[in-house]
Amino acid sequence: MPGALGQTPAQMHQAMAQGGPSQYGGTHEETRLMTQTTPLARTRSRAQGMFGQLKRLLVGVGAGDFSATSAQPPSPALAAAIAERPQYAGAGAGGSGGGTGTVYEDFSPAGVVKVAEKLREKTDELKKKAETKSEKAIIEMVALMFQAILAEERIPTTIRVWFARLQMPVLRVALGDPEFFGSINHPARQLIDRMGSCVLGFDATGISGSALEAEIKRIVQVIEQYPETGKRVFQIVYDEFQKFLSKYLTGKQTTQKVVSVAQQVEQKETLTIQYTIEMRNLLKDIPVRDEIRTFLFKVWAEVLAVSAVRKGPKDAETVALKKAAADLVWSASAKPNRNDRARVIQDLPQLLQRLRVGMGLLGMSATDQDAHIKIVSDTMADAFMSKTQAIPQAQIDAMTQRLANLEDFVSEDGLGDLPLDAESIEMMLGIDASTIEVVTNGGSKPTPAMVAWAQELQPGAWFTLDHNGKVNQVQFVWRSDRKHLNLFASSDGHSYLIQAGRLAAYLQAGLLLPQEEETLTVRATREALTRLEANPERLVA
Repeated sequence: MPGALGQTPAQMHQAMAQGGPSQYGGTHEETRLMTQTTPLARTRSRAQGMFGQLKRLLVGVGAGDFSATSAQPPSPALAAAIAERPQYAGAGAGGSGGGTGTVYEDFSPAGVVKVAEKLREKTDELKKKAETKSEKAIIEMVALMFQAILAEERIPTTIRVWFARLQMPVLRVALGDPEFFGSINHPARQLIDRMGSCVLGFDATGISGSALEAEIKRIVQVIEQYPETGKRVFQIVYDEFQKFLSKYLTGKQTTQKVVSVAQQVEQKETLTIQYTIEMRNLLKDIPVRDEIRTFLFKVWAEVLAVSAVRKGPKDAETVALKKAAADLVWSASAKPNRNDRARVIQDLPQLLQRLRVGMGLLGMSATDQDAHIKIVSDTMADAFMSKTQAIPQAQIDAMTQRLANLEDFVSEDGLGDLPLDAESIEMMLGIDASTIEVVTNGGSKPTPAMVAWAQELQPGAWFTLDHNGKVNQVQFVWRSDRKHLNLFASSDGHSYLIQAGRLAAYLQAGLLLPQEEETLTVRATREALTRLEANPERLVA
């Protein structure tokens, strides 16, 4: 992503590291610009400014505004020409239509040049049939956009040829929908941008025959089959592509295992923290001995979390373990009443057994269990002889009810680090975790804008990661449900599991850099605009 003034994060950090003033107001100004808003927000702002430039250019050459297309359909001759279905021939042809033109699907670099030439011929033909300057301008603008996309060498030639087949469907949409040249959120743009960002890291051999190539091919063919549906078909296949990506990116067996373990660890640790916070709130006004508080916060909160993850928060065993927390608080409080003391003696063996069952869920050794049981037993014996005021039964009942529905009261606030490392993953998976790097929290504190940027990253996008002095090209393949864990995969088989805080810190430090400064269609539109500003007459020629 670029900075507010066109610089990448790496360039801005380099300028700050050198300590010299920049042409934009010095390092302080650059830092302020970087940290006030997210790079994605700044990119969107620049894109909107570019769309404004484009509209002003149109007015200058007498082509009017793109908004004029919303009032009237394309002229009859142009509509008929666009409606023609081209025939496809050559390697990988996708069937034939009723048109007279032929598009050769040669996926070599020379084939891409041929496709570009055919599209240029088609553009000239369409402009001759257009009746208004506005129609000619839109035809030229879309053509220049796709020329830029076809010239993007970082995209495998196979995919560029498939993208080329979207020029006519996109032109139909652009002629009837002014939003295409007014917003980066148009579904046609979003689809091409998303597919483009996912293939930037592959070469021709890596993409050929893959499920990703097959899905892009399917999407293009679906769009071609429903030309009359306008942008609606783009929205439908965009949503389908998003669902496809969520499965495709984590399709490798090793990746699936890492994701499964990471998800469970995140869920367990998140619940542990949440349960601890809620139990602190529950007990803040209740006279509970420090030994019991410590046991509940440091041991029993994790017990409840593990049970909730494994069996579910409403499972009978989880519910019983929650009730054991309330029973422990009551049993370890003062018992001046004889009946209460008799009840404690009667229920004690069952309570201690339930505490052992809970600690067993954590894999705690018998020795460690005995140590905790002794502390609890000694505390309860001391409370048994105490003559201080007992906890009112109504307060115990209220706490029991709240513990039973603990999930209704927890929040995401106050979440800290997750104790996850390659060793624990190896133990849980039973596999060699030497290719998995776990990047935990720590280091410099990221700004709120950097945290927001980390949450905006799209799975499938490619990045350059500088980790421990080694630079790798990585793809963002997965984000956990609670957005605390992020998984990146490199082409050499390594995986990087990065916690949210460290991910934001890496972005802030320029250690994780997006390979795209702008989305594919925005970059193509900007390149087209540059050509048009140099030769505006070609818009209506």
